[in-house]
Amino acid sequence: MAHPRVALFVTCLVDIHRPAVGFAAIRLLEEAGCRVEVPPSQTCCGQPAYNAGDRGTAQDIARRVIDAFLGYDFVVAPSGSCAAMIAHHYPALFAGVDPDYRARAERLAAKTHELTSFLADVLGVRAVSARLEARATYHDSCSGLRELGVKAQPRALLASVAGLTLTEMKEPEICCGFGGTFCVKYADISTRMVGDKTADIAATGAELVLAGDMGCLLNIAGRLKREGSPVQVRHVAEVLAGMTREVPPIGEAR
Repeated sequence: MAHPRVALFVTCLVDIHRPAVGFAAIRLLEEAGCRVEVPPSQTCCGQPAYNAGDRGTAQDIARRVIDAFLGYDFVVAPSGSCAAMIAHHYPALFAGVDPDYRARAERLAAKTHELTSFLADVLGVRAVSARLEARATYHDSCSGLRELGVKAQPRALLASVAGLTLTEMKEPEICCGFGGTFCVKYADISTRMVGDKTADIAATGAELVLAGDMGCLLNIAGRLKREGSPVQVRHVAEVLAGMTREVPPIGEAR
């Protein structure tokens, strides 16, 4: 499809904490030939309510998202967790409740993708023009990895970044302990998990840690800062879009 019309699902954490990730996503999609729009009526994907068992609120939010995004060729999110919520959980939300929105949710789910997966698997992007002289490691976010199969795609794109060396952690697929409300409900366990993650990061000797979900990145950045670590934290889209000189690392003021 030439010049597909793509709607960017910005996500709450990107909107509130890291708008640069949204701009990086737009840059990457436009460079790949997409016509990108950001529906102004978009809101949360409903995942917090869904995970808390509040199906009514999750359904209300999902209806708004479906109405705002269904008319586009594709929906892309710089977040595995938000993309997985729409692509995997929306249809089940309306099963046996609302046949019309169940059908609409299934149509939306079929065209919703995580950013790096969309670039690599749908658009066939094999390389980006970015350059960054750095040693990095990559954390696999749980939802993107386990629900959407996002693993090789960000690594393949990062391999094309001139000057970047990627060193794998011993356990890159282990959860960082954020898990949305998990880090609030089970704070002690979450703290131990993110401590294990930062130790694994340190063992690589990398100066930069990347991931595709802002929840993980904020959690890891907070722990690294409390430990006094010099390791920088960035969303993978910022590196792929060549925006590392435009915005400081996550958790650091300009």
